[in-house]
Amino acid sequence: MEGQFALIEYKDVASSPTSKSGFEAAEIGRFATWASKRTNATLVDYPGLWRWSVEKQEEFWASIWDYFDLKASVSYDRILGSTQMPGAQWLPGARLNYVDQVLRHGSRPGTAVVSVAEDGTRCETSWRELTDAIHGFAATLQSLGVKPGDRVVGYLTNSIEPIIAFLGTAAIGAVWSGIGPDYGIDAAAARLTQLEPSVLVAVTGYQFNGTVYDRRAEVAALAAKLGHNLPVIIAERAGLVFDPTTTDGPLIAWQEAIEPRKSTDASSTLQVPADHPLWILFSSGTTGVPKGIVHGHGGILLEHMASLGLQYGAEPESVFFWYTTTNWMMWNLVVSALLTGATTVTYEGSPGFPTLDRLWQIAGDEKATMFGTSPGHLQYTANAQLAPGQNHDLSRLQHIGVTGSPVAPHLYDWVAEHVGPDLPLVSTSGGTDVCSSFVGWSPGMPIYPGEIATASLGVAVDAYDAEGNPTIDEVGELVVTKPMPSMPVSFWDDPDGARYRAAYFDVYPGIWRHGDWMTHTSRGTYIIHGRSDSTLNRGGVRIGSSDLYAVVEAMPEVVEALVLGVELPNATYWMPMFLVLTDDVVLDDPLVERIRRKLRDEASPRHIPDEFFVVPALPHTRTGKRLEVPLKRILQGADPAAVVSLGAVDKPELIDFYTEMARTRS
Repeated sequence: MEGQFALIEYKDVASSPTSKSGFEAAEIGRFATWASKRTNATLVDYPGLWRWSVEKQEEFWASIWDYFDLKASVSYDRILGSTQMPGAQWLPGARLNYVDQVLRHGSRPGTAVVSVAEDGTRCETSWRELTDAIHGFAATLQSLGVKPGDRVVGYLTNSIEPIIAFLGTAAIGAVWSGIGPDYGIDAAAARLTQLEPSVLVAVTGYQFNGTVYDRRAEVAALAAKLGHNLPVIIAERAGLVFDPTTTDGPLIAWQEAIEPRKSTDASSTLQVPADHPLWILFSSGTTGVPKGIVHGHGGILLEHMASLGLQYGAEPESVFFWYTTTNWMMWNLVVSALLTGATTVTYEGSPGFPTLDRLWQIAGDEKATMFGTSPGHLQYTANAQLAPGQNHDLSRLQHIGVTGSPVAPHLYDWVAEHVGPDLPLVSTSGGTDVCSSFVGWSPGMPIYPGEIATASLGVAVDAYDAEGNPTIDEVGELVVTKPMPSMPVSFWDDPDGARYRAAYFDVYPGIWRHGDWMTHTSRGTYIIHGRSDSTLNRGGVRIGSSDLYAVVEAMPEVVEALVLGVELPNATYWMPMFLVLTDDVVLDDPLVERIRRKLRDEASPRHIPDEFFVVPALPHTRTGKRLEVPLKRILQGADPAAVVSLGAVDKPELIDFYTEMARTRS
């Protein structure tokens, strides 16, 4: 179709039929029954519940508040004071604190957090221990002079420490922002120096893929960049002891920082307005200075209770395990699972060490009810011919969540065959920008390979054409036409909101444009095709790069692929594909021809790559996304230093290959 993507014809087999009983038996169904009685609405299935959630926004979000009995010292005047975008006002008049919803579970028996390290060390933190540690950390911050609105930053692994540090920070109205210690000094400073923090919390090192990385010098250098006499709270790893003479500010050991301090009033939380900053997340920063995205206490609380409590079905008996790092918004979801009373599981280490089934092992050992991962991880374990369902006890697992990039259709079959035949593989798509999902799944909804089942509750999501008209069965821009509670309250250091408006509202005034290509199908599902700024456009015919990846990465010979559409100065269009192949596979002429034929038959005859290159690995952002736009610009002749921040890349040394290719082709 001229001017549109070529859509893949997926095998039209749902993993489960639309089931009223599946919906009714789940927490989301119980909520629908309760809300029906409360509002006199007829809410008997998910499509009806979703329509009500977007057509009667205030009624829906007020129901979320009451159903989960959310706490506020002063109630809201109304749920939504203004519907303008940007500028929607959620819970005006309320005084609350996100942390209260976690602390309400503090007297419960049982485990709040399980922390697993790569070396096998496992630590359980009970609800009472978590509560005491939060209060202790909050008191430590107060003793250091931290005030409401001050920033506390972390250079921490995905472990118990950032959870306690964040919750203790938020409890006193200070603002948290954290990144992982795999960031180099320049990349870390590019983010954290913007915030002018009052305290740094850091680890002395971390282990990944069997290697211990000493970060003591980096912590000292980062502290110096962040400010004179900056207090540093330090958690030791791998026996790496921090030298107090390497920083000029107070140094506090982690265990000391979480000890209860009876002389301070940190046993209660500071009650703040709903839009008071809770945390600051950062954009990937691969193409410029990372943007600080500020979310508020009330909006995140509403959004995450609807998402985790209803669509994921998290509750006190649940065990929530999603593999992430502190660099990614999924870490924030891992913490927010505590809002529901669920046990949350953290893992600091490589997903493939000591064996490729490490994450499946943890999911089985911890009796996870929800396991979340990435398409890349599923592909790697499929290529390794693992059988997690046979090798691990996954009997408590209710569904597998996957996000970060589109899921190739063949992976649904792999999960059904090798993990569990009745286990839903739930693909979702959202963003750091809203710290939630736009589209996802609900019990009772069918799952079609390669498609996302439904819009998320409360999200008025659509696909728009260039003129701002909704499209069905054609690719358009992913837009949100009504405000979500977790839309940013602001960007950091953007006093007039100009950068915020430019990021989302310049194309369709008053409508959130996210920057993803999406198809809204006539059966109500969604297909995400990748970022709209990395579209492949050959001869006026566009296709999403993810559509090609879905075909190529289904081949057993291919581990991962990267395709770029490069407009060259001589008005030609060059489309190379870079391939990571499985061990002992050679890219010979027969394999190239099979790849070309599959792309021609299953994706688009207009989008066969001009050349194929074998590479040992592909560079990604530190949240696992392919570097399509920066690499395209390098191949167009741009200075790498101007288009990509190496500190934001997982393997920066891989950029040299593309730089040299650009030089030799010029």
